[in-house]
Amino acid sequence: MSISNPESRTAEPGSRQEHSTALRAGSIGVLGILFFVLSAQAPLTGIVGAAPLAAALGNGAGAPGAYLVVGIVIVIFAVGFVAMSRKVQTNGAFYAYVTAAFGRKVGAGAAWLALLAYSTVQAAMYGLYGAAFSGLLASAGITVPWWLPALVTMAGVQVLGSMNIELGARVLAVLVGLEVAILLMFGFAVLFKGGGPEGLNIAASFAPEAIASGAPGVAIMFAVASMFGFESTAIYSAEAKDPHKTVARATYLSVGIIAVFFSFITWMLVSFYGPSHVVDAAGAALESGDATSFVIGPIVEMFGPWAGITAGVLLVTSLLAGIIAFHNGINRYLHSLALRGSMPAVIARTNRHRAPAAAAWIQTVVAALLVAPFALLGLDPVLTLFSWFSGLAVAALLVLYMLSSLSVVAYFRREKVPGQQWQTLIAPVLASALLAWVLYLVVSNFTSLIGGSTETAVGLLVAVPALFLAGVLVEIRVERQVRASAPALVG
Repeated sequence: MSISNPESRTAEPGSRQEHSTALRAGSIGVLGILFFVLSAQAPLTGIVGAAPLAAALGNGAGAPGAYLVVGIVIVIFAVGFVAMSRKVQTNGAFYAYVTAAFGRKVGAGAAWLALLAYSTVQAAMYGLYGAAFSGLLASAGITVPWWLPALVTMAGVQVLGSMNIELGARVLAVLVGLEVAILLMFGFAVLFKGGGPEGLNIAASFAPEAIASGAPGVAIMFAVASMFGFESTAIYSAEAKDPHKTVARATYLSVGIIAVFFSFITWMLVSFYGPSHVVDAAGAALESGDATSFVIGPIVEMFGPWAGITAGVLLVTSLLAGIIAFHNGINRYLHSLALRGSMPAVIARTNRHRAPAAAAWIQTVVAALLVAPFALLGLDPVLTLFSWFSGLAVAALLVLYMLSSLSVVAYFRREKVPGQQWQTLIAPVLASALLAWVLYLVVSNFTSLIGGSTETAVGLLVAVPALFLAGVLVEIRVERQVRASAPALVG
Protein backbone atom coordinates (compact mmCIF):
# COMPACT_ATOMS: atom_id res chain seq x y z
CA MET A 1 0.00 0.00 0.00
CA SER A 2 1.35 3.41 -0.91
CA ILE A 3 0.05 6.60 0.68
CA SER A 4 0.37 9.95 -1.05
CA ASN A 5 -0.91 13.46 -0.53
CA PRO A 6 -4.65 13.95 -0.79
CA GLU A 7 -5.69 15.49 -4.06
CA SER A 8 -5.42 19.24 -3.83
CA ARG A 9 -8.29 21.57 -4.58
CA THR A 10 -8.00 24.23 -7.24
CA ALA A 11 -10.33 27.10 -7.92
CA GLU A 12 -13.10 26.54 -10.44
CA PRO A 13 -13.69 29.32 -12.97
CA GLY A 14 -15.80 32.02 -11.39
CA SER A 15 -15.73 30.36 -7.98
CA ARG A 16 -14.50 32.08 -4.87
CA GLN A 17 -15.09 29.18 -2.52
CA GLU A 18 -12.24 26.94 -3.64
CA HIS A 19 -8.60 27.71 -2.99
CA SER A 20 -5.47 25.96 -4.15
CA THR A 21 -3.77 23.67 -1.65
CA ALA A 22 -1.19 22.25 -4.06
CA LEU A 23 2.51 22.65 -3.47
CA ARG A 24 4.80 23.18 -6.44
CA ALA A 25 5.69 19.65 -7.55
CA GLY A 26 9.08 18.94 -9.10
CA SER A 27 10.55 22.23 -7.91
CA ILE A 28 13.48 20.93 -5.88
CA GLY A 29 16.15 18.30 -6.45
CA VAL A 30 18.69 16.44 -4.32
CA LEU A 31 21.04 19.40 -3.93
CA GLY A 32 18.17 21.76 -3.07
CA ILE A 33 16.90 19.47 -0.32
CA LEU A 34 20.47 18.90 0.85
CA PHE A 35 20.94 22.66 1.33
CA PHE A 36 17.72 22.88 3.34
CA VAL A 37 18.99 20.08 5.58
CA LEU A 38 22.49 21.55 5.97
CA SER A 39 20.91 24.91 6.76
CA ALA A 40 18.88 23.35 9.57
CA GLN A 41 22.16 22.08 11.02
CA ALA A 42 23.66 25.59 10.75
CA PRO A 43 27.23 24.19 10.51
CA LEU A 44 29.08 27.24 11.84
CA THR A 45 26.58 27.66 14.68
CA GLY A 46 26.86 23.98 15.54
CA ILE A 47 30.65 24.09 15.68
CA VAL A 48 30.99 27.44 17.46
CA GLY A 49 28.20 26.73 19.94
CA ALA A 50 28.74 23.04 20.68
CA ALA A 51 32.48 22.39 20.36
CA PRO A 52 33.60 24.16 23.56
CA LEU A 53 30.78 22.58 25.58
CA ALA A 54 31.38 19.09 24.19
CA ALA A 55 35.11 19.33 24.92
CA ALA A 56 34.92 21.01 28.33
CA LEU A 57 31.86 19.26 29.78
CA GLY A 58 31.87 16.08 27.71
CA ASN A 59 34.66 13.74 26.68
CA GLY A 60 37.39 16.24 25.84
CA ALA A 61 39.59 15.16 22.94
CA GLY A 62 37.14 12.32 22.24
CA ALA A 63 34.38 14.72 21.12
CA PRO A 64 35.11 14.16 17.39
CA GLY A 65 34.50 10.44 17.90
CA ALA A 66 31.10 11.17 19.44
CA TYR A 67 29.97 12.74 16.17
CA LEU A 68 30.89 9.57 14.28
CA VAL A 69 29.10 7.37 16.84
CA VAL A 70 25.91 9.42 16.52
CA GLY A 71 26.35 9.47 12.74
CA ILE A 72 26.37 5.66 12.72
CA VAL A 73 23.22 5.58 14.89
CA ILE A 74 21.42 7.99 12.56
CA VAL A 75 22.52 6.07 9.45
CA ILE A 76 20.99 2.92 10.97
CA PHE A 77 17.82 4.91 11.71
CA ALA A 78 17.82 6.28 8.16
CA VAL A 79 17.63 2.77 6.68
CA GLY A 80 14.06 2.30 7.90
CA PHE A 81 13.24 5.97 7.38
CA VAL A 82 14.14 5.72 3.68
CA ALA A 83 12.21 2.45 3.31
CA MET A 84 9.09 4.23 4.60
CA SER A 85 9.67 7.25 2.36
CA ARG A 86 9.31 4.95 -0.67
CA LYS A 87 5.92 3.68 0.51
CA VAL A 88 4.44 6.70 2.27
CA GLN A 89 4.83 9.82 0.14
CA THR A 90 3.81 13.04 1.86
CA ASN A 91 5.25 16.30 3.13
CA GLY A 92 4.49 15.29 6.73
CA ALA A 93 7.40 12.85 7.25
CA PHE A 94 7.18 11.63 10.88
CA TYR A 95 3.47 12.35 11.09
CA ALA A 96 2.72 10.43 7.92
CA TYR A 97 4.89 7.43 8.82
CA VAL A 98 3.52 7.06 12.33
CA THR A 99 -0.03 7.50 11.02
CA ALA A 100 0.48 4.81 8.39
CA ALA A 101 1.63 2.37 11.07
CA PHE A 102 -0.38 3.24 14.18
CA GLY A 103 -3.36 5.26 12.99
CA ARG A 104 -4.38 8.92 12.95
CA LYS A 105 -4.50 9.43 16.74
CA VAL A 106 -0.90 8.35 17.41
CA GLY A 107 0.15 10.07 14.19
CA ALA A 108 -1.41 13.34 15.36
CA GLY A 109 0.51 13.06 18.63
CA ALA A 110 3.71 12.61 16.62
CA ALA A 111 2.84 15.63 14.48
CA TRP A 112 2.41 17.84 17.52
CA LEU A 113 5.75 16.60 18.87
CA ALA A 114 7.37 17.50 15.55
CA LEU A 115 5.84 20.97 15.68
CA LEU A 116 7.11 21.31 19.26
CA ALA A 117 10.63 20.25 18.29
CA TYR A 118 10.92 22.43 15.18
CA SER A 119 9.19 25.46 16.70
CA THR A 120 11.30 25.46 19.86
CA VAL A 121 14.59 24.94 18.07
CA GLN A 122 13.72 27.80 15.70
CA ALA A 123 12.84 30.03 18.67
CA ALA A 124 16.14 29.03 20.28
CA MET A 125 17.98 30.06 17.13
CA TYR A 126 16.19 33.42 17.17
CA GLY A 127 17.59 33.98 20.66
CA LEU A 128 21.17 33.24 19.64
CA TYR A 129 20.68 35.12 16.38
CA GLY A 130 19.43 38.23 18.19
CA ALA A 131 22.35 38.12 20.59
CA ALA A 132 24.91 37.62 17.82
CA PHE A 133 23.41 40.30 15.59
CA SER A 134 23.18 42.87 18.39
CA GLY A 135 26.77 42.00 19.29
CA LEU A 136 27.90 42.74 15.73
CA LEU A 137 26.07 46.07 15.77
CA ALA A 138 27.58 46.91 19.16
CA SER A 139 31.07 46.42 17.71
CA ALA A 140 30.13 49.13 15.20
CA GLY A 141 28.91 51.44 17.96
CA ILE A 142 25.20 50.73 17.46
CA THR A 143 23.30 49.52 20.52
CA VAL A 144 20.02 47.66 20.03
CA PRO A 145 18.23 45.09 22.19
CA TRP A 146 18.61 41.49 20.98
CA TRP A 147 14.90 41.08 20.28
CA LEU A 148 14.79 43.90 17.72
CA PRO A 149 16.87 42.19 14.99
CA ALA A 150 15.02 38.95 15.82
CA LEU A 151 11.66 40.65 15.25
CA VAL A 152 12.75 42.31 11.99
CA THR A 153 14.12 39.00 10.75
CA MET A 154 10.84 37.22 11.53
CA ALA A 155 9.13 39.58 9.10
CA GLY A 156 11.76 38.94 6.43
CA VAL A 157 11.57 35.16 6.87
CA GLN A 158 7.78 35.36 6.60
CA VAL A 159 8.09 37.08 3.22
CA LEU A 160 10.67 34.57 1.98
CA GLY A 161 8.59 31.63 3.23
CA SER A 162 5.60 32.85 1.21
CA MET A 163 7.57 32.78 -2.03
CA ASN A 164 8.57 29.79 -4.13
CA ILE A 165 10.83 27.17 -2.59
CA GLU A 166 13.47 27.50 -5.33
CA LEU A 167 14.27 31.02 -4.11
CA GLY A 168 14.66 29.77 -0.54
CA ALA A 169 16.98 26.99 -1.69
CA ARG A 170 19.17 29.47 -3.59
CA VAL A 171 19.46 31.81 -0.60
CA LEU A 172 20.38 28.92 1.66
CA ALA A 173 22.90 27.56 -0.83
CA VAL A 174 24.86 30.83 -0.69
CA LEU A 175 24.72 31.17 3.10
CA VAL A 176 25.61 27.54 3.81
CA GLY A 177 28.36 27.57 1.19
CA LEU A 178 30.10 30.52 2.83
CA GLU A 179 30.03 29.15 6.38
CA VAL A 180 31.17 25.71 5.29
CA ALA A 181 33.97 27.29 3.24
CA ILE A 182 35.56 29.15 6.16
CA LEU A 183 35.40 26.07 8.40
CA LEU A 184 36.94 23.86 5.73
CA MET A 185 39.59 26.47 5.08
CA PHE A 186 40.55 26.29 8.76
CA GLY A 187 40.33 22.50 8.89
CA PHE A 188 42.52 21.83 5.89
CA ALA A 189 45.02 24.49 6.99
CA VAL A 190 45.50 22.67 10.30
CA LEU A 191 45.59 19.29 8.53
CA PHE A 192 48.25 20.32 6.00
CA LYS A 193 50.24 21.98 8.76
CA GLY A 194 50.34 18.67 10.58
CA GLY A 195 48.23 19.75 13.52
CA GLY A 196 49.26 21.77 16.55
CA PRO A 197 51.79 21.17 19.34
CA GLU A 198 51.00 17.44 19.52
CA GLY A 199 50.50 16.76 15.85
CA LEU A 200 47.60 14.76 14.40
CA ASN A 201 46.68 12.15 17.01
CA ILE A 202 43.91 9.97 15.59
CA ALA A 203 43.72 7.63 18.59
CA ALA A 204 43.27 10.53 21.04
CA SER A 205 39.96 11.42 19.37
CA PHE A 206 38.63 8.24 17.78
CA ALA A 207 39.82 5.31 19.91
CA PRO A 208 36.94 3.69 21.89
CA GLU A 209 38.53 4.60 25.22
CA ALA A 210 38.85 8.25 24.11
CA ILE A 211 35.19 8.43 23.07
CA ALA A 212 34.09 6.82 26.37
CA SER A 213 36.23 9.10 28.56
CA GLY A 214 34.86 11.89 30.75
CA ALA A 215 31.13 12.44 30.25
CA PRO A 216 30.45 11.01 26.77
CA GLY A 217 26.71 11.53 27.19
CA VAL A 218 27.14 15.29 27.04
CA ALA A 219 29.18 15.11 23.83
CA ILE A 220 26.69 12.68 22.30
CA MET A 221 23.82 15.05 23.10
CA PHE A 222 25.52 17.86 21.19
CA ALA A 223 26.26 15.45 18.35
CA VAL A 224 22.55 14.60 18.17
CA ALA A 225 21.76 18.31 18.06
CA SER A 226 24.11 18.67 15.09
CA MET A 227 21.99 16.13 13.19
CA PHE A 228 18.79 18.05 13.89
CA GLY A 229 16.73 18.49 10.74
CA PHE A 230 18.15 15.78 8.47
CA GLU A 231 14.72 14.13 8.45
CA SER A 232 13.34 17.16 6.59
CA THR A 233 14.46 15.38 3.41
CA ALA A 234 11.07 13.64 3.49
CA ILE A 235 9.14 16.83 4.33
CA TYR A 236 9.87 18.12 0.81
CA SER A 237 8.82 14.90 -0.96
CA ALA A 238 5.69 16.57 -2.42
CA GLU A 239 7.91 19.15 -4.12
CA ALA A 240 10.81 16.88 -5.01
CA LYS A 241 11.88 15.79 -8.47
CA ASP A 242 11.42 12.00 -8.52
CA PRO A 243 10.75 11.72 -4.76
CA HIS A 244 11.48 7.97 -4.63
CA LYS A 245 15.13 8.58 -5.50
CA THR A 246 15.56 12.18 -4.32
CA VAL A 247 14.53 11.62 -0.68
CA ALA A 248 16.72 8.53 -0.26
CA ARG A 249 19.79 10.14 -1.82
CA ALA A 250 19.35 13.41 0.07
CA THR A 251 18.89 11.55 3.38
CA TYR A 252 22.03 9.43 3.13
CA LEU A 253 24.06 12.31 1.70
CA SER A 254 23.00 14.70 4.46
CA VAL A 255 23.69 12.24 7.30
CA GLY A 256 27.07 11.26 5.89
CA ILE A 257 28.18 14.81 5.15
CA ILE A 258 27.04 16.16 8.52
CA ALA A 259 28.70 13.41 10.57
CA VAL A 260 32.00 13.53 8.68
CA PHE A 261 32.08 17.34 8.51
CA PHE A 262 31.44 17.94 12.21
CA SER A 263 33.81 15.15 13.20
CA PHE A 264 36.59 16.49 10.95
CA ILE A 265 36.33 20.13 12.02
CA THR A 266 36.12 19.18 15.72
CA TRP A 267 39.17 16.93 15.28
CA MET A 268 41.08 19.80 13.71
CA LEU A 269 40.18 21.99 16.70
CA VAL A 270 41.46 19.28 19.05
CA SER A 271 44.61 18.99 16.93
CA PHE A 272 45.10 22.77 16.93
CA TYR A 273 45.11 22.93 20.74
CA GLY A 274 46.51 19.46 21.35
CA PRO A 275 44.58 16.56 22.95
CA SER A 276 46.11 17.19 26.37
CA HIS A 277 45.26 20.93 26.32
CA VAL A 278 41.90 21.10 24.57
CA VAL A 279 39.81 20.68 27.74
CA ASP A 280 41.60 23.57 29.45
CA ALA A 281 41.25 25.74 26.34
CA ALA A 282 37.52 25.02 26.07
CA GLY A 283 37.02 25.65 29.79
CA ALA A 284 38.86 28.97 29.58
CA ALA A 285 36.66 30.06 26.67
CA LEU A 286 33.52 29.23 28.64
CA GLU A 287 34.77 31.04 31.75
CA SER A 288 35.63 34.13 29.73
CA GLY A 289 31.97 34.61 28.83
CA ASP A 290 32.77 34.36 25.12
CA ALA A 291 32.57 30.67 24.24
CA THR A 292 32.92 31.51 20.55
CA SER A 293 36.59 32.35 21.14
CA PHE A 294 37.32 28.60 21.31
CA VAL A 295 36.65 28.41 17.56
CA ILE A 296 37.02 32.00 16.36
CA GLY A 297 40.37 32.41 18.15
CA PRO A 298 42.16 29.68 16.15
CA ILE A 299 40.64 30.98 12.90
CA VAL A 300 41.99 34.47 13.64
CA GLU A 301 45.38 33.04 14.59
CA MET A 302 45.56 31.07 11.36
CA PHE A 303 44.34 33.75 8.93
CA GLY A 304 44.33 37.13 10.66
CA PRO A 305 41.72 39.59 12.05
CA TRP A 306 39.68 39.68 8.83
CA ALA A 307 38.80 36.02 9.32
CA GLY A 308 37.44 36.73 12.80
CA ILE A 309 35.16 39.50 11.49
CA THR A 310 34.05 37.28 8.61
CA ALA A 311 33.33 34.39 10.97
CA GLY A 312 31.27 36.69 13.18
CA VAL A 313 29.15 37.78 10.23
CA LEU A 314 28.81 34.21 8.99
CA LEU A 315 27.68 33.10 12.44
CA VAL A 316 24.72 35.45 12.03
CA THR A 317 24.00 34.24 8.49
CA SER A 318 24.38 30.63 9.67
CA LEU A 319 21.63 31.17 12.20
CA LEU A 320 19.53 32.94 9.58
CA ALA A 321 19.85 29.96 7.24
CA GLY A 322 18.76 27.60 10.00
CA ILE A 323 15.78 29.80 10.86
CA ILE A 324 14.65 29.84 7.21
CA ALA A 325 15.03 26.06 6.93
CA PHE A 326 12.92 25.38 10.03
CA HIS A 327 10.33 27.95 8.92
CA ASN A 328 9.87 26.02 5.67
CA GLY A 329 9.77 22.67 7.45
CA ILE A 330 7.12 23.76 9.98
CA ASN A 331 5.00 25.25 7.19
CA ARG A 332 4.87 21.92 5.42
CA TYR A 333 3.95 20.03 8.57
CA LEU A 334 1.02 22.40 9.13
CA HIS A 335 0.03 22.12 5.48
CA SER A 336 0.06 18.31 5.66
CA LEU A 337 -2.03 18.26 8.87
CA ALA A 338 -4.61 20.56 7.29
CA LEU A 339 -4.81 18.45 4.11
CA ARG A 340 -5.54 15.38 6.24
CA GLY A 341 -8.26 17.18 8.19
CA SER A 342 -6.39 17.34 11.50
CA MET A 343 -6.31 21.14 11.35
CA PRO A 344 -8.64 23.72 9.77
CA ALA A 345 -8.70 23.44 5.98
CA VAL A 346 -7.75 27.11 5.56
CA ILE A 347 -4.21 26.27 6.76
CA ALA A 348 -3.69 24.11 3.65
CA ARG A 349 -4.15 27.05 1.27
CA THR A 350 -1.24 27.93 -0.98
CA ASN A 351 -0.61 31.16 -2.85
CA ARG A 352 0.28 31.94 -6.46
CA HIS A 353 3.84 30.70 -5.80
CA ARG A 354 2.35 27.37 -4.63
CA ALA A 355 3.88 28.06 -1.20
CA PRO A 356 1.90 27.28 2.01
CA ALA A 357 1.20 30.94 2.76
CA ALA A 358 -1.48 30.41 5.41
CA ALA A 359 0.76 28.00 7.32
CA ALA A 360 3.63 30.47 7.02
CA TRP A 361 1.65 33.15 8.85
CA ILE A 362 0.75 30.75 11.66
CA GLN A 363 4.38 29.67 12.00
CA THR A 364 5.58 33.27 12.24
CA VAL A 365 2.99 34.10 14.91
CA VAL A 366 4.00 31.03 16.95
CA ALA A 367 7.67 32.03 16.71
CA ALA A 368 6.85 35.51 17.97
CA LEU A 369 4.81 34.12 20.87
CA LEU A 370 7.64 31.79 21.92
CA VAL A 371 10.26 34.54 21.83
CA ALA A 372 8.15 37.35 23.34
CA PRO A 373 8.17 36.24 27.03
CA PHE A 374 11.98 36.14 27.12
CA ALA A 375 12.13 39.63 25.62
CA LEU A 376 9.45 41.10 27.91
CA LEU A 377 11.05 39.61 31.04
CA GLY A 378 14.51 40.79 30.04
CA LEU A 379 16.01 37.28 30.18
CA ASP A 380 19.36 36.41 28.66
CA PRO A 381 18.58 35.07 25.15
CA VAL A 382 21.50 32.63 25.15
CA LEU A 383 21.40 31.27 28.70
CA THR A 384 17.61 30.88 28.72
CA LEU A 385 15.86 30.99 25.32
CA PHE A 386 18.60 29.25 23.35
CA SER A 387 19.67 26.80 26.05
CA TRP A 388 16.22 25.78 27.31
CA PHE A 389 14.51 25.36 23.97
CA SER A 390 17.48 23.58 22.34
CA GLY A 391 17.36 20.90 25.03
CA LEU A 392 13.59 20.55 24.75
CA ALA A 393 13.80 20.23 20.97
CA VAL A 394 16.40 17.45 21.16
CA ALA A 395 14.32 15.49 23.71
CA ALA A 396 11.18 15.76 21.56
CA LEU A 397 13.04 14.83 18.41
CA LEU A 398 14.54 11.69 19.94
CA VAL A 399 11.06 10.48 20.91
CA LEU A 400 9.96 11.11 17.32
CA TYR A 401 12.94 9.15 15.97
CA MET A 402 11.97 6.20 18.17
CA LEU A 403 8.30 6.36 17.12
CA SER A 404 9.36 6.55 13.48
CA SER A 405 11.62 3.49 13.77
CA LEU A 406 8.88 1.49 15.49
CA SER A 407 6.41 2.57 12.81
CA VAL A 408 8.63 1.03 10.12
CA VAL A 409 8.44 -2.36 11.84
CA ALA A 410 4.69 -2.12 12.46
CA TYR A 411 3.84 -0.89 8.95
CA PHE A 412 5.75 -3.53 7.01
CA ARG A 413 4.57 -6.35 9.30
CA ARG A 414 0.90 -5.30 9.11
CA GLU A 415 0.75 -4.53 5.41
CA LYS A 416 2.90 -7.55 4.52
CA VAL A 417 4.77 -5.32 2.09
CA PRO A 418 7.75 -7.08 0.50
CA GLY A 419 11.04 -5.74 1.74
CA GLN A 420 14.45 -6.74 3.00
CA GLN A 421 14.59 -7.77 6.65
CA TRP A 422 17.53 -5.43 7.25
CA GLN A 423 15.56 -2.41 6.02
CA THR A 424 12.18 -3.22 7.54
CA LEU A 425 13.00 -5.06 10.78
CA ILE A 426 16.62 -5.38 11.91
CA ALA A 427 17.80 -1.81 11.33
CA PRO A 428 14.63 -0.16 12.75
CA VAL A 429 14.69 -2.34 15.91
CA LEU A 430 18.40 -1.68 16.40
CA ALA A 431 17.86 2.04 15.83
CA SER A 432 15.03 2.10 18.40
CA ALA A 433 17.29 0.53 21.04
CA LEU A 434 20.19 2.89 20.30
CA LEU A 435 17.92 5.94 20.29
CA ALA A 436 16.43 4.88 23.64
CA TRP A 437 19.96 4.83 25.04
CA VAL A 438 20.70 8.29 23.64
CA LEU A 439 17.40 9.62 25.04
CA TYR A 440 18.35 8.24 28.46
CA LEU A 441 21.66 10.09 28.30
CA VAL A 442 19.91 13.34 27.36
CA VAL A 443 17.24 13.12 30.07
CA SER A 444 19.67 12.07 32.82
CA ASN A 445 21.94 15.03 32.00
CA PHE A 446 19.15 17.47 31.12
CA THR A 447 19.55 19.91 34.03
CA SER A 448 23.25 20.47 33.34
CA LEU A 449 22.68 20.51 29.58
CA ILE A 450 20.21 23.40 29.71
CA GLY A 451 22.09 25.20 32.49
CA GLY A 452 18.87 25.71 34.44
CA SER A 453 17.26 24.54 37.66
CA THR A 454 15.72 21.11 38.25
CA GLU A 455 12.26 22.69 38.19
CA THR A 456 12.96 24.23 34.77
CA ALA A 457 14.28 20.92 33.44
CA VAL A 458 11.22 19.01 34.66
CA GLY A 459 8.86 21.64 33.26
CA LEU A 460 10.48 21.48 29.84
CA LEU A 461 10.57 17.68 29.72
CA VAL A 462 6.91 17.41 30.78
CA ALA A 463 6.03 19.40 27.64
CA VAL A 464 7.03 16.38 25.50
CA PRO A 465 4.34 13.91 26.69
CA ALA A 466 1.90 16.80 27.22
CA LEU A 467 2.07 17.92 23.57
CA PHE A 468 1.85 14.34 22.36
CA LEU A 469 -1.30 13.79 24.44
CA ALA A 470 -2.73 17.12 23.24
CA GLY A 471 -2.33 16.01 19.63
CA VAL A 472 -4.08 12.70 20.35
CA LEU A 473 -6.99 14.44 22.12
CA VAL A 474 -7.45 16.98 19.33
CA GLU A 475 -7.53 14.18 16.78
CA ILE A 476 -10.15 12.29 18.83
CA ARG A 477 -12.32 15.41 18.86
CA VAL A 478 -11.90 15.90 15.11
CA GLU A 479 -12.92 12.31 14.42
CA ARG A 480 -15.99 12.67 16.64
CA GLN A 481 -17.04 15.81 14.77
CA VAL A 482 -16.62 14.02 11.43
CA ARG A 483 -18.74 11.08 12.60
CA ALA A 484 -21.41 13.41 14.02
CA SER A 485 -21.67 15.32 10.74
CA ALA A 486 -21.70 12.21 8.55
CA PRO A 487 -25.43 11.40 8.99
CA ALA A 488 -26.36 15.00 8.19
CA LEU A 489 -24.25 14.91 5.04
CA VAL A 490 -25.85 11.65 3.95
CA GLY A 491 -29.37 12.98 4.64
